[in-house]
Amino acid sequence: MPSFDIVSKTDLAEVGNAIDGVTREMTTRFDFKGSNSKIERQEATLTLTAEDGTKLRQMQELVKGYFVRRKLDPRCLEWKDEEKAGGNTLRQVVLIKQGIDREVAKEIIKAIKDSKMKVQAAIQGDELRLTGKKRDDLQAAIALVKTLKIELPLQFVNFRE
Repeated sequence: MPSFDIVSKTDLAEVGNAIDGVTREMTTRFDFKGSNSKIERQEATLTLTAEDGTKLRQMQELVKGYFVRRKLDPRCLEWKDEEKAGGNTLRQVVLIKQGIDREVAKEIIKAIKDSKMKVQAAIQGDELRLTGKKRDDLQAAIALVKTLKIELPLQFVNFRE
């Protein structure tokens, strides 16, 4: 029986490359000269530190731009609220989402069941497996999932006959 997996994975090596690009550009830009604005990465967490709101928003735009350049989907970023940091600076934490939440997985399964397609969906940890009798049914399920308004970058992998 043909099957495939729906996953939401972000390549952390490419994230590192994008953050390196942002840091390089910040060192050369005139508006960041002499400021103590910086961006740090701890595994799947980014911390942006800036002197004021304007610089913080410029850093956000740089991060989004470099993610697009490195072929990463900016929807994988979860922006937390800005907070005051020591030394009259602002800090913002950004989480890099990995995997599909249970609520999102249930939303996808519900949409597939409501469409009355002949495929079965099963949640397996942080991914979703779809199985069906025909390849065409699975391709129709992929088309349906792509039309859903989901705030996660989804990949369709591990297709087996």
